[in-house]
Amino acid sequence: MTEKKSLPNRRSFLETSGKFSAGAMTAGMIAGGLFTGSSAMAHTARDPKKKLGVALVGLGSLSTKQIAPALQKTAHCRLAGIVSGTPEKRKKWATQYDLPESSIYDYESFDKIADNGDIDIVYVVLPNSMHAEYTIRAAKAGKHVFCEKPMATSSEDCRKMINACREAGKKLGIGYRCQFEPHHLECMKLAADKTFGDLKHITAGFGFKSGDPKQWRLNKELAGGGPLMDVGIYALQAYRYLADGEPEAISAMEIKTDPVKFAQVEETLNWSMKIGKVSCSCQTSYGFNGINGFHAYGTNGHFGLKPAFNYSGIKGTSSKGPITFPQADHFQLELDDFAQCVKNDTPTKVPGEEGLRDMLIIEAIYKSAATGKTVTPVAFQ
Repeated sequence: MTEKKSLPNRRSFLETSGKFSAGAMTAGMIAGGLFTGSSAMAHTARDPKKKLGVALVGLGSLSTKQIAPALQKTAHCRLAGIVSGTPEKRKKWATQYDLPESSIYDYESFDKIADNGDIDIVYVVLPNSMHAEYTIRAAKAGKHVFCEKPMATSSEDCRKMINACREAGKKLGIGYRCQFEPHHLECMKLAADKTFGDLKHITAGFGFKSGDPKQWRLNKELAGGGPLMDVGIYALQAYRYLADGEPEAISAMEIKTDPVKFAQVEETLNWSMKIGKVSCSCQTSYGFNGINGFHAYGTNGHFGLKPAFNYSGIKGTSSKGPITFPQADHFQLELDDFAQCVKNDTPTKVPGEEGLRDMLIIEAIYKSAATGKTVTPVAFQ
């Protein structure tokens, strides 16, 4: 995508985004609960070294309400720069966060970020279709990159992003915030430890009733798809990290009750998958509210989270009792973790390859829904 074409799309997106917010996150470190394991504590380590500078590319609702506030609490990184096409936003952010003029960019001047030694990490918070362009440009500018999910709108773009960061010798992380949240970490541990026996089946889903028919989420050029790309990916992630594997077979069906509003993207998708002996039933929708959680069934019991994917208010339950941890700021946790990976030159648990795996599965889901056939995802290579 050329820069000239992308700028109007981005501004239009930011003006209409942010209508789905779960509210402000509460701060706090991970502490005890009924189920407390080392997995829920591993990422809280503090490092006395200098904080790394993070530049946010895109100052929409997510950056404004979640990411920038989280960067005021992080121990290993800090807000050091911004990129926006709107002069008013640049001025407001510069004043609010005391940012120097040398760390404020628009999209025409973005590549000059290469000369800014105060910025170590670029966090791409743009419409899905623009993730690849700005990840690649950031890598070429010599910066590590953290990119919001979904990683891109095609597996081809995902590979280009991975290659660009690899060639530049920079790290690439994807914003899978739930992989750092204590309730989710505990559920991963319960599954891995077979606390409730061998897993047999998982149900998972995330969706909401969309409003404005002109919003970016319904524009395929910007979003790359409908609810599957936006929020269904959370259900897909939950299945993958609980079953600890990749789907071997996928069967999907699209349901559309409003073909005018959802002319470009799906309204509701139901799909089933199989990983070894673990089956899964998933759902995502822009047609109605109430889908927000997962539940795993084992040979000796069950466990799950509902709601599971909000920024706060996550609640867990199991056949042995509640799964309870203090609420945490997902963005603080993921950013501190990525910063430590950069500092210590260690692998991130959410690399570009993780985003590519999801995109290969998403492409298979769409293919199955379009053809009515069971599809095997393209193998990750």
